[in-house]
Amino acid sequence: MNRKLENIKDTFKAELDGFSKTSDLEKIKVKYLGKKSELNEILRSIGKLPSEERPALGELVNEVRTFIADGINKKKNALQEKEISEKIKREKIDITEPGKERTVGNRHPLNIVAEDMCNIFRSMGFSVVDGPEIETDYYNFEALNMPSYHPARDTQDTFYIDENLLLRTQTTCVQVRILEKEKPPVRVVCPGKVFRSDDVDATHSPVFHQLEGLVVDEGISFSDLKGTLELFMKELYGNSAKVRFRPHHFPYTEPSAEMDIQCFSCKGKGCRVCKNEGYIEILGCGMVHPAVLERCGINSEKYTGLAFGIGIERVAMKKYGVNDMRLFYENDVRFLKQFV
Repeated sequence: MNRKLENIKDTFKAELDGFSKTSDLEKIKVKYLGKKSELNEILRSIGKLPSEERPALGELVNEVRTFIADGINKKKNALQEKEISEKIKREKIDITEPGKERTVGNRHPLNIVAEDMCNIFRSMGFSVVDGPEIETDYYNFEALNMPSYHPARDTQDTFYIDENLLLRTQTTCVQVRILEKEKPPVRVVCPGKVFRSDDVDATHSPVFHQLEGLVVDEGISFSDLKGTLELFMKELYGNSAKVRFRPHHFPYTEPSAEMDIQCFSCKGKGCRVCKNEGYIEILGCGMVHPAVLERCGINSEKYTGLAFGIGIERVAMKKYGVNDMRLFYENDVRFLKQFV
């Protein structure tokens, strides 16, 4: 038995020398002093020995236990000192070393433009509201006068999640949600992200941003719509901003129009950005269709409304002279840090 105890001491000592982390010492403590350790088995077997042999063996077992416990504590203290010393070396600071310049981030140009647009409309008495990006077929199409058989659905190239849910193709669906909750007079704008299966080029992207505007009250006319949008463009770009309105068709407005702004790249001469037209489409607009008002429980004979949807990317391109929409999404720091 004495030989066995000496072997335990020798094995422990050799194994302890191989440890280099304080976190590993718990393993050796469990191995040699735990309930299932060989030392504990010897201690339990003492009861089977003759009474005259028990004290001597018990004393030897305690000596070995103390030797192991002291060895672990000494090793732990030594390793802790070493780890603290290494940590101090790593964290040492040279106060004479020049400081490191930290790059300060700034807001994305699209966020800057969206906020500027909202502030202009706030000054005109509009409230800013929000709506969900994942929409139901009802709010994105049905409530906007586009039933399942309507050909306008094909032109939207919609991203469907299932038969009823989809990624909204325009922020126009927010006007239905607003009109269901609020009764006239209503004057709101809603900025947000929209999704369409467009090919990526200088002026198109499958993910882009719109700002929807809606006014519903008694006596609202198309001249109010034109005046509102022309004032907005002059506030945004200055009095020199040139715009034009063209007749168009949207299922949810009647009459409808598209508003173009003079190309920022060629100043109306024609280039690849404006597809040689001299102007770039920047928004769609019109008078809210009576069927949309009636579906929301609003008397279309008493109330009329105007609505418009502005492409935020195209506003930003004009404002900052950017000739390719893709630059807004490539996260090139050299491009983004130009906007403050």
